[in-house]
Amino acid sequence: MNGKSLSDSDRKIVDAIVDASPALVLSGAGISVATGIPTYRDETGNWLRSDPITHQEFVRDPQQRQRYWGRSLLGWPAVRDARPSAAHLILAHMERLGAITHVVTQNVDRLHQRAGSAKVTDLHGRLDRVICLDCKQSLSRDQLQGELERLNPGITRGTVSARPDGDADMPDSIVDSVTVPVCKQCGGTLMPDVVFFGGSIPGERVHEGQLALERARSLLVIGSSLQVYSGYRFCKWALQSDKPIFLINPGRTRADDIATKWRIGADRGLSAILERSRDHIAEQGNNSYD
Repeated sequence: MNGKSLSDSDRKIVDAIVDASPALVLSGAGISVATGIPTYRDETGNWLRSDPITHQEFVRDPQQRQRYWGRSLLGWPAVRDARPSAAHLILAHMERLGAITHVVTQNVDRLHQRAGSAKVTDLHGRLDRVICLDCKQSLSRDQLQGELERLNPGITRGTVSARPDGDADMPDSIVDSVTVPVCKQCGGTLMPDVVFFGGSIPGERVHEGQLALERARSLLVIGSSLQVYSGYRFCKWALQSDKPIFLINPGRTRADDIATKWRIGADRGLSAILERSRDHIAEQGNNSYD
C-alpha cells in the first residue's frame, strides 16, 4: 500500500505505530488467512465451526483421538504446504530494521519462522511436531503422516465431505474405523505439540513473551480477536505499563475499548507501516531503530 493513498485518519494511525516503535507483535489466525489457513472465528468473534477439541477430551477419550487424527490426516498437508503471506514477510523485514523486537504468535503454523523472523515465541505450540505423552519422545508431523496413511488407506478425500480449509467433516462411521498410531518407543499416546483448549501454556513461553513486552515500547496486535485470555493478557500487561496498544483487525476484538483500532487487513496495514518505518529511519539518518 502506498502511504500517499491513505486517508488522513489512517495516516495518523500509521504515524502513531511507527512513533511508538519498536513494538512487540502479537499475531493471531487473521495473519494467516491469505495463505489459505482459516480463522477460527468470524468478525464478531463467534466460532465459524464446531467447538474445538479440548485437552481433556483428547487425553481421556480414545474416540476423540480417532476423530482428531482422522481429520488431521486430511488437513495436515494444507498447513504443511502453506507459504508465508506478505504480512509474515513484512514482519520479518521489520524485525531486521529494528521496528519490532519480537513476535508472540497464537498460531501453530510456524509461518513466521518460514518467513525469516528470528525472535518468535510459539505461545500455543507448533503443529509440525508430535510428542508422546508417556515417554516425551518427539517426531515430526510429516513422519506421522506416513504412518497415518499406511494405517488408514481407506480414508481419502473421496470418503468424506471436504471443507475449503483442508479439514473435513467426518461421520462417526468413519471415525470409528480410524486407526491411531502409537509411540514406537513405548506404545504411548501421541499428541500434536500444541496447547489444546483447556491445556496449560508452558510457563517459560509466557515469561519469554512478557520479557519481550518489557523491552518493547508498544504492543501491536495483528489478526487476533483476543477472545482467548492467553493473548488478551498481553494487552492487560501493556495497559498496566502505560504502553500504547494498536490493533490491526477488520473485526471486533476483546481489546477494542483499550486500544487504537485500525480496521484493515494485515497485508495492507503492515505494508503501509513498513513504508513509513523506512522513511522514519531515513529521517533519523540510521540503519535501524537501535
